[in-house]
Amino acid sequence: MNTHLDEDDSDEDELFRELERDDDTFLAVHREQRIDELKREMAKLEEARVMSHGTYETIATEKEVLEITTTTRNCVVHFAHKNFRRCQLMDTHLEALARLHPKTRFVRVDVENAPFLVEKLKVQVLPCVVPFIDGVSVDRLVGFELVGDADNVPTKNVEIWLRNTRVLDPPVSVGRAARKGIFGFPDAVEREDGSDDDY
Repeated sequence: MNTHLDEDDSDEDELFRELERDDDTFLAVHREQRIDELKREMAKLEEARVMSHGTYETIATEKEVLEITTTTRNCVVHFAHKNFRRCQLMDTHLEALARLHPKTRFVRVDVENAPFLVEKLKVQVLPCVVPFIDGVSVDRLVGFELVGDADNVPTKNVEIWLRNTRVLDPPVSVGRAARKGIFGFPDAVEREDGSDDDY
């Protein structure tokens, strides 16, 4: 009788050892996959950094502007003049947005250095912001007319305008409907009267 119990114990021990080996193998494979994903993400970030994504750069020549707009998927070009105060105001907005949207390249070019582009794009009023997607201009912001009063316009208004042109990635929605409890169910259900019912 004692021998039967010993066999059961040894079978259970062997089963536990096998399960532990399976867990170790699964964890090792998962760890390697995650390390590979992180390496790819880091490589993308480094590539973006090298290509000046996440910065607001002043470009010296229109040849460089042409190269950037035709080789970068999403790009925002600010046609400006160094002595115009409103261009400097736009610079502050675009510099802030460049840090928030590293997948889009933000550049500035002085209109005196880009006469061909100024003529080709019919830039007549400054500041003039032109978003490019795959080398094609998709819209233009002339002055601050579409985003508010130049002296008081919040950066968020410029961001919304750029987002509407689709040159910026859509925001990640973290609204009430997206929040879930630990079991995968919504934390609360909003009733028509605006109050919440927790389940």
